[in-house]
Amino acid sequence: MSVKKVAGLDLSITKTGECHTGDDGEPSWSLIKTREPKDFRLPEIVKRVREVTTDCDLVLIELLPPNMKGAGITGMVQGVTRLELIEQGIRYGDVGPSSLKKYATGKGNASKTEMALAALKRGGIEFSDDNECDAWWLWIMANDYLDQPVLTLPQAQRALLSTIEMKG
Repeated sequence: MSVKKVAGLDLSITKTGECHTGDDGEPSWSLIKTREPKDFRLPEIVKRVREVTTDCDLVLIELLPPNMKGAGITGMVQGVTRLELIEQGIRYGDVGPSSLKKYATGKGNASKTEMALAALKRGGIEFSDDNECDAWWLWIMANDYLDQPVLTLPQAQRALLSTIEMKG
């Protein structure tokens, strides 16, 4: 049985965190940071998303927090990313921030520090950026959703896989 390729995207106009299955089957993550101003960042973000999601079996995207002040700007990134995945025919889903946090830590209101500590404790990985950390947790959750868990998590946390809303 071959490993299914997945990606996790923590989308932002300034620093998008991404984590995808590398050629060796291991996670590979980075920040997508652009030098262009405002809307002109979108083509570069979409190009990089295309590179890391090509041939993916599933991409998991973190939804916008309901009270986010920059929701309109980040919404543009969400829209062009979803369009790119649709055009590639890639299956994707999304999950709310509190569900992702609860999946990772057991707490729906976990801080960025608690998310990073959970990654260090469970995966032995230390992140220098919270966007990469969130993308990694999305990658972990996507793998678990496809029945190829990377980590052993308590059943109460794994139950949050049902909060993933699949598209297409």
